[in-house]
Amino acid sequence: MAGFDKRVNSYAEALDGLEDGMTVLAGGFGLCGIPENLIAEIKRKGTRDLTVVSNNCGVDGFGLGVLLEDRQIRKMIASYVGENALFEKQLLDGELEVELTPQGTLAEKMRAGGAGIPAFYTATGYGTPIADGKDVREFNGRPHILEHAITGDFAIVKGWKADRYGNVIYRHTAQNFNPLAAAAGKITVVEVEEIVEPGEIDPTQIHTPGIYVDRIICGTFEKRIEKRTVRT
Repeated sequence: MAGFDKRVNSYAEALDGLEDGMTVLAGGFGLCGIPENLIAEIKRKGTRDLTVVSNNCGVDGFGLGVLLEDRQIRKMIASYVGENALFEKQLLDGELEVELTPQGTLAEKMRAGGAGIPAFYTATGYGTPIADGKDVREFNGRPHILEHAITGDFAIVKGWKADRYGNVIYRHTAQNFNPLAAAAGKITVVEVEEIVEPGEIDPTQIHTPGIYVDRIICGTFEKRIEKRTVRT
């Protein structure tokens, strides 16, 4: 609804309705642009048996990695195992179901879900275990496999600026998977560094229009760096 104020005052309110067994889409790439406070709220709530869709599962002790500590994630759909030792251990021990997906395919699965497209064909993964059991069709002389779109019960997203109507801007590479997740969530929650007055955001600069956003909260962020390299 145009002009609807989507601000909430607490992280508990931001994730109201999140229940055991739901699917959560999480923006971010490594530790860049992750909704760190919303993840922390899921840990505090103790929500369990979650299917989490994200590029990767954070690192030990930060990001989505904190949800592995109490085994709150049942299934992880990701394109990268990353630097997470606990993720690796739970995978190898059979305690965590993992669906590894090529990164571009994962992005398109969420984009298609947000656009209302149920499935698409892609050449990526043909001839590998990724294609096992999937429909194959030939386009322009090349085999393609059928991939299904992804949507989530909740999408948790990190933005830079937003107005009270939920129009969001991401900052540089922190954009990554965030707009894809935002569009594909049934309930989309965005945490931002700053909420500005309506009209302060140039409409041509908006990355995620407010029509996709249900709740906005302003937070403070650690923005931890995954790997820091300095000169000796």
